[in-house]
Amino acid sequence: MKRVISVVLCVCFVISFASFSAFGENKMPVEVKAKAAILMDSTSGKVLMAMNENQKLYPASVTKIMTMLLVAEALEGGKISFSDTVTASADAVKKGGSQIWLKEGETMTVDELYKAMAVYSANDACAALAEYVAGSEEAFIVMMNERARELGMKNTNFENCTGLDDTAENHLTTAYDIALMARELMTHDFVQKYTTIWMDSLRNGETELVNTNKLVRFYSGCTGLKTGTTSKAGCCVCATATRDGTSLIAVVLGSDNSSDRFEGAKAMLNYGFANWETVTPEIDPKLITDVTVTMGCEKTLTPQIPAAVSVLVPKGRKGDVIQDIHLATSVEAPVESNQVLGEVKVTLDGETVGSYSLTAPHYVERLTFSEVYRRMLAVFSKN
Repeated sequence: MKRVISVVLCVCFVISFASFSAFGENKMPVEVKAKAAILMDSTSGKVLMAMNENQKLYPASVTKIMTMLLVAEALEGGKISFSDTVTASADAVKKGGSQIWLKEGETMTVDELYKAMAVYSANDACAALAEYVAGSEEAFIVMMNERARELGMKNTNFENCTGLDDTAENHLTTAYDIALMARELMTHDFVQKYTTIWMDSLRNGETELVNTNKLVRFYSGCTGLKTGTTSKAGCCVCATATRDGTSLIAVVLGSDNSSDRFEGAKAMLNYGFANWETVTPEIDPKLITDVTVTMGCEKTLTPQIPAAVSVLVPKGRKGDVIQDIHLATSVEAPVESNQVLGEVKVTLDGETVGSYSLTAPHYVERLTFSEVYRRMLAVFSKN
């Protein structure tokens, strides 16, 4: 009997250990039916759960997040404008898959093409914008890969701007890398004007646009972002949502069907909003002491306090957040405007969850010999 009990206990232990190991490896507290997935906090970049997040996979039209980002940067950089007219090229109109059936020589504004790309995932509109920004799709692809490297997307290689992969062999990325570029894209506030559209139209109502991302209509707080489907990639989605000041990014790659990708994204987002919250701890100005300036035209400086940084903490732990202030007692002139004088670290259970700098409010010139001499004379004259 003892032997039987021992065997049963051993089996239970092995099963428990295997379950724990699988959970520990993939860090997934919810079920997501996909090849890879990740949930990231948009503000801090903190990964809240992940499964095979660094596995290289085909992203299908989720690729367009990078295209949307580069066009957004061209817009905000003043290189192009929403009202610019773009002429569809022969190459752009030949794109397959989702499209708005552009004809060679047809013109649309950047605003219209961006809407078609963001809402309907139109490949011809995407290609037309890429050509307009870079001169050719080939040049735009170079820009895509350069920007990916700048964002730290170490496991990504783009071969086109659309995500079409019939002839692509190395058009690959990861769930983690997609979250990185989505996080960057969502820093451009105007993007949500497009990615939250459920239905719209072009050509005076002749061409109807329905968002490929069903979460835009059916998930509270959804702000976007992009779906993708091909036989190589399976069903994919990068979903973004904001509730009560907390913004999350959920990426699902390689689901067998559309329902699985959306349910997986919803499960991750629901978990994130249920278990995490964004708080903005305020610094008590009384804790910020003046810094002595040696050899400066001013004797002291009062560090300027920046706007408080929002940090992500587990729900109910707001009161446990601690602010550690590290401030220099003195600094030697010259002192540059915005020179760092100290740092505020926001910690929870000993882990840093946020930090920001305390800086000099203005420039302080170094004392010259003549100024030192003048001051000495002033002191002696008083005596």
